[in-house]
Amino acid sequence: MASHDSEFLKNFWIPNHILVSDSKVDDEIEGDGPKCPVLVFVNSKSGGQLGGELLKTYRAVLKDKQVFDLGEETPDKVLSRIYANLENLKVQGDRLAISTMERLRLIVAGGDGTAGWLLGVVCDLKLSHSPPIATVPLGTGNNLPFAFGWGKKNPGTDEQSVLSFLNQVMKAKEMKIDNWHLLMRMKAPKHGTCDPIAPLELPHSLHAFHRVSETDELNIEGCHTFRGGFWNYFSMGMDAQVSYAFHSERKLHPEKFKNQLVNQSTYAKLGCTQGWFMASLFHPPSRNIAHMGKVKVMKTAGQWEDLEIPSSIRSIVCLNLPSFSGGLNPWGTPNRKKQRDRDFTPPYVDDGLIEVVGFRDAWHGLVLLAPNGHGTRLAQAKRIRFEFHKGAADHTFMRIDGEPWKQPLPVDDDTVLVEISHHGQVNMLATYESKSKSVYDPSSPHHNGAEEDDDEDSLADEFRKFGAAETFKIPDEVDITHLS
Repeated sequence: MASHDSEFLKNFWIPNHILVSDSKVDDEIEGDGPKCPVLVFVNSKSGGQLGGELLKTYRAVLKDKQVFDLGEETPDKVLSRIYANLENLKVQGDRLAISTMERLRLIVAGGDGTAGWLLGVVCDLKLSHSPPIATVPLGTGNNLPFAFGWGKKNPGTDEQSVLSFLNQVMKAKEMKIDNWHLLMRMKAPKHGTCDPIAPLELPHSLHAFHRVSETDELNIEGCHTFRGGFWNYFSMGMDAQVSYAFHSERKLHPEKFKNQLVNQSTYAKLGCTQGWFMASLFHPPSRNIAHMGKVKVMKTAGQWEDLEIPSSIRSIVCLNLPSFSGGLNPWGTPNRKKQRDRDFTPPYVDDGLIEVVGFRDAWHGLVLLAPNGHGTRLAQAKRIRFEFHKGAADHTFMRIDGEPWKQPLPVDDDTVLVEISHHGQVNMLATYESKSKSVYDPSSPHHNGAEEDDDEDSLADEFRKFGAAETFKIPDEVDITHLS
């Protein structure tokens, strides 16, 4: 490593006595410590061989104790240990601990599922000084990294690529983004179970969705209650069905899913075989969102109102970030001059509102590829509630931040309730090419009169934790490849 690289890397090296309690204080640390101290979390099984190679490179350029393999140690254990040590040193007046806590940044390398896991942990731990997070695109869709300007192609794993990324992290701006809580509740079925069916043999909490325990404050006797959290999107319907088919195929033939381009090609093929492009022929009308139940939204605190869903809508997306299905923006920028858009705003990531978009089929989704293309804008809301009718269907498909599951529905009892509500905010790191915009940023579309969309027809408090830190347990026999 060149001497100038070593000088540059001193900006990121964390003192040993902070990483490992009771260690000797580093004599070579000058001033008030590193300018941009980082902790790095890598899913070594993501991106085929890329995860393992990236892990080696980060450990070569940074201190070994500040780079963690998520297959060996979970982020909640790492952060709890290091922050406990930081707090102890802070009480003792340790200037390096104080400055490190104030400047600390996290890097997570993996797919959207891996990034969501770390975000959930940081949210749950309620750290005294919550560190902002940068995401390395190491999965297939990479919606989270793309939304904040980190790209969507898998990165280089050589030393220069890592140094370049660290330089971007040091220059990145901080942004707050909303996070959302998902609650599902139904009466316990007389026969069988309504537990989510994951396409992979993994604990449901790995998919940010699981049944609550009997001691959980959300539990109601005689009901099955599930909860989860998300940062990018929740979707339901045929797009989630295609995603489920993709993950199921990857489980059966993991050797075929070692390359991002191949993964994306396979995904497109499954969209055809699942009938997403010919939904009117292969998708029964009873599975269309409007036929399965009612949808209500809360635009003003305490006031629920019915949301009319066009009968042709087969997929609905509740979107927090302007990046879906590999970086597309289903909401777009509403045209305030048009009557139908007059109550809509651009998709800010910190406004406490979630965008609700509908799609008829994959052809409808292709309008996103056109300039100013968008799906059917349905609502912006503080909360949204789905109420499935009795016996409307025996199952549906759902997806949170790229992680799909098949959700059985009871056919012999009352309404199934699914409710999404604002949960709080978490700090992210964004480059200056970030697609995500803050409602408080003067350069955002609302302030500068950015180009607005064409008409669509011309283009054809009860929730407190996500459970990521306390409930996440990964068995020894589980291969975390599928988080990518």
